[in-house]
Amino acid sequence: NEEIEAMAAIYGEEWCVIDDCAKIFCIRISDDIDDPKWTLCLQVMLPNEYPGTAPPIYQLNAPWLKGQERVDLSNSLEEIYIQNIGESILYLWVEKIRDVLIQKSQMTEPGPDVKKKTEEEDVECEDDLILACQPENPVKALDFDISENQPEIEELPPIDHGIPITDRRSTFQAHLAPVVCPKQVKMVLAKLYENKKIASATHNIYAYRIYCEDKQTFLQDCEDDGETAAGGRLLHLMEILNVRNVMVVVSRWYGGILLGPDRFKHINNCARNILVEKNYTSSPEESSKGLGKNKKVKKDKKRNEH
Repeated sequence: NEEIEAMAAIYGEEWCVIDDCAKIFCIRISDDIDDPKWTLCLQVMLPNEYPGTAPPIYQLNAPWLKGQERVDLSNSLEEIYIQNIGESILYLWVEKIRDVLIQKSQMTEPGPDVKKKTEEEDVECEDDLILACQPENPVKALDFDISENQPEIEELPPIDHGIPITDRRSTFQAHLAPVVCPKQVKMVLAKLYENKKIASATHNIYAYRIYCEDKQTFLQDCEDDGETAAGGRLLHLMEILNVRNVMVVVSRWYGGILLGPDRFKHINNCARNILVEKNYTSSPEESSKGLGKNKKVKKDKKRNEH
């Protein structure tokens, strides 16, 4: 707990609590805070045995991090753990990654073409924000490619609704449905948007994971719906919990008061609560094993259109 408090104090808004109960955290690391050229997100889950006898379970998330470069960075982090067994190492890991990014920025190669993500913006009127954030046709905007041997399933899956969380007049509520193909994802969204209250939410963030038995891979994707980075964080949570064949939508009704990073905590807490309630989660040990076994992930083609 002292290490977590220290990390939060040192890195401020760069440090994010994804799931406090499961000890899942994420930090956005860049080569330069004011003018970032290279950025990477380190996500960690701290097992009960950490730091005594077990290392953090981690993921390195960056679109440019591939091949030997990923292997080299992973080896560096694992070497730091071996050299400091029994000690808290998160700070050492973050600074090692930052050193790598700084060295990379000093090379001649240009940085990746990535749009800077904006933080939550202040608004004068809640109604204006609701209208501004609603697409003209939120369901029509989805353009799934379902031609790859996906079964034709016309039946709408059952949809469950979680217990709302309210903080400073903002309300968050999760909705869950079992899905086995992208067409069902579209059907669930269409059904939810028939509800006037859900359709009027400031944001309807969602993520889904579908396991393809024949290819031993996951088909997964997410949507921020105007809440920058929220969909990705939700999908990361589902990956770490190792859930499959399920879709989670989190509706947020903005109440006029900025919540800052707390909004991400509420979004993921809503999602985790309903996944636990509907028995989609496994134990942390099984989740960590699942992460190792199911590294192959297939992104939905729709992802590239946003």
